[in-house]
Amino acid sequence: MHTYKLFANRDNVVFSVNRSDGWAIPLTDPANTDYAEFKKLVAEGAELQDADGNVMSADAAQEFIRGLP
Repeated sequence: MHTYKLFANRDNVVFSVNRSDGWAIPLTDPANTDYAEFKKLVAEGAELQDADGNVMSADAAQEFIRGLP
């Protein structure tokens, strides 16, 4: 299973997620199949790291993905 890390710009606005295999998934295209899989896997318990590399709690990860389109 992949792990995921949020990627933010200089203003600390998260705009993509980096998957452990090196792929970047934009958070601006809900029709992207990788984006849909990312949301599904995090909902099922995949590891999500914040932009600083800290592992988010399951509750924090769930809250983050609930706020996405």
